[in-house]
Amino acid sequence: MALLALLSLPMVGCTEAPPAQAEVAAEQVAERPVPAPPASVSPADHRELKKFLASHGYDWDTLANGVPAFILEILPADLDRIPQLSEKKRIFFLSLLPMVLMANEEILSQREELIRLLELHQETGDLSAEQRAWIESLARSYRVSGDPLNAPGARKRLLKRVDIIPPSMALAQAANESGYGTSRFARLANNLFGEWTFSPGTGLVPKDRPAGSIYEVRRFATLYDSVRSYFRNINTHRAYSSLRKHRAEARAAGLPLRGIDLAEGLTLYSARKEAYVEEIRAIIRSNDLHSLATAALRNS
Repeated sequence: MALLALLSLPMVGCTEAPPAQAEVAAEQVAERPVPAPPASVSPADHRELKKFLASHGYDWDTLANGVPAFILEILPADLDRIPQLSEKKRIFFLSLLPMVLMANEEILSQREELIRLLELHQETGDLSAEQRAWIESLARSYRVSGDPLNAPGARKRLLKRVDIIPPSMALAQAANESGYGTSRFARLANNLFGEWTFSPGTGLVPKDRPAGSIYEVRRFATLYDSVRSYFRNINTHRAYSSLRKHRAEARAAGLPLRGIDLAEGLTLYSARKEAYVEEIRAIIRSNDLHSLATAALRNS
């Protein structure tokens, strides 16, 4: 379970490319298809959820056709009654993948806009007041002090933070922390990643919480809120600075971002430390989650 800070990000930023590559990145963005607007789903039970997935022709063997965009408001309470573990995993991963991809699309949009403005500033030495305000707001949201336009250190830190998270790692952590959607916190609080809050009365009290502790497991309105909060924490909390460093190094080397590699930076996510990292990697391997690296949302 992670002890993490929670932030709110402006929803407007690409793969880490140096400013000199920003124009190329911007051209690629302009050509990228626009995903369909997400539907909102609140299935009464796992059978209804299965019917919804099937009605969209969405399964492991149809990922090449794109992933339908939908927000799952809440997980069915009867996931633990599915007798086959493989079927429970299939429904869990397919249900969460669209929201993980949507969260990455939001961050990718921010990143692309950030790189475009950094390139524009480098070329012209000037930005509009609105553009400057947007960068300042983005820096605050990602907890970066300093001026990214004029301070190389601040610019580097911001580019390290405004970046995507491999679906394989996000889904593996959600599976680990929520018991594939069957934990008390996942069912009653929409909390997929074991995130805490220190505001009494705003979450669920863990049954095994030590005497004198005040933390609670945070409650989310929807599962997508939990997913977005997890992304914000990985991208901003100091506990995961090494993960962001590995991610930036992979970008600079032109290597793909692999969850099984970036998981190395999760040692502080759990008290189990290295054992936790190996658990996440084992989930990625055993469920072939690395194959989701090319998964993309369906076009509108």
